[in-house]
Amino acid sequence: GVLTAGEHNFPFQFLLPASAPTSFEGPFGKVLHQVKAVIDTPRFSKDYKCNKIFYVLCPLNLNDIPDIEQPNTMSITKKFNYKLVKSGNIILTATSDLKGYIVGQAIQLRTDIENKSGRDTGAVVASLLQKVAYKSKRWIYDLRTIAEVEGSGVKAWKHAEWKEQILVPALPQSILQGCSLIHIDYYIQVSLKSPEVSVTLPIYIGNIAVNRVPLSPSRSIQHIPSVVVPSAPPEEEEAASGYHPMDNVSIPTKSHSQQQPFSYAPGLSFQEMRADSEQTGSPNHPTLCLSTGATVPYYAEGNVVPVPTASSLILPPEYSTWGYPY
Repeated sequence: GVLTAGEHNFPFQFLLPASAPTSFEGPFGKVLHQVKAVIDTPRFSKDYKCNKIFYVLCPLNLNDIPDIEQPNTMSITKKFNYKLVKSGNIILTATSDLKGYIVGQAIQLRTDIENKSGRDTGAVVASLLQKVAYKSKRWIYDLRTIAEVEGSGVKAWKHAEWKEQILVPALPQSILQGCSLIHIDYYIQVSLKSPEVSVTLPIYIGNIAVNRVPLSPSRSIQHIPSVVVPSAPPEEEEAASGYHPMDNVSIPTKSHSQQQPFSYAPGLSFQEMRADSEQTGSPNHPTLCLSTGATVPYYAEGNVVPVPTASSLILPPEYSTWGYPY
């Protein structure tokens, strides 16, 4: 037909398919949703076009992942040489309280280090890593550090324990349902700088928190029994230097790449941080928000003002390069 002079309204409706993947925008690929309208004009005339981008969130329910509520544990033993003729062992064990987290949740991390040598170790570093794989003619990988915390080293013949936490910033979910070309994975990596040894814990980041029953003292991370058990002194050094008892110590934290408390989106405060404030939101009907500096939609509880995105990139800043306490 022909549009006469004046204003015209055409109410269109579109039903989003259940397979529509969550919006995502990265340096090597993106999942973009938009509505586009065109006015077709006669030949040799310019068509009028406009488009509007909107965001889709297909929530990832962490409770659908098997054993998500179980602690995540990994251990490794490293044998190394020092002072040319001596050798020793390092046993590094990392444990997280869960295998899946949501935005604003704290990752409770415990690290046990058994230094069965006469040499002091370097600093211990725990990092939250994001790995995004883009499928093209070949796989393209984008690996970066989201947050990082550093603890002191372990003295010789010491069994050290380090307890820390990392708050999850506004990040895209682990699984982009309906998208087979972009894969997002998250890891907690705990490593020693000297001698070089590290363990990696794969984790999930979703939108619906793990619905776990109250942990008993035996299952709480503060009381998780260490998998490191006392052992006999090293054979090589027993004859040369005698028996060395292992003393239990705690590792202090030297630096943290996140502020405490941490709030990635302006106006967003987490449940445990605002016990005295009024609760205007409902846990059953959370607010859909956009994180500042990244086009990633996520749900947040409480009085939250949606903030428009200010950047085309999905990934947050490189916290590991920032000086403490920024």
